[in-house]
Amino acid sequence: MGAFSSSQQAASEEDMAEVKKGVEDLIKQNKVVIFSKPTCPYCVDAKRCFDKLNVKYTAMELNSHPQGGLVQDILLEMTGARTVPRVFIDGTCIGGGSDTVALFKSGKLQKMLE
Repeated sequence: MGAFSSSQQAASEEDMAEVKKGVEDLIKQNKVVIFSKPTCPYCVDAKRCFDKLNVKYTAMELNSHPQGGLVQDILLEMTGARTVPRVFIDGTCIGGGSDTVALFKSGKLQKMLE
């Protein structure tokens, strides 16, 4: 048996499924989604790229989200990384802050948004 009792694990799996559906719905319903924390400099850099392009994005600020830690666990499962930001365009994760800045500087981010 694992580190959790079956009742704790069941509740956790239910929470995980509910929060995962919310995350997936948010990504599907918006062209650009940034999972972020406002004090994170990499998050600020990623948002600044979209601001410079006058592109609207939806940001989920995980430090003020009641399930922020769980959202990060889901992002780890979905993208292979738990760190913020996690940036999605048209349902695809393009990476984090440094990735977004590099795509912006190369002109590839602009093409992805067309």
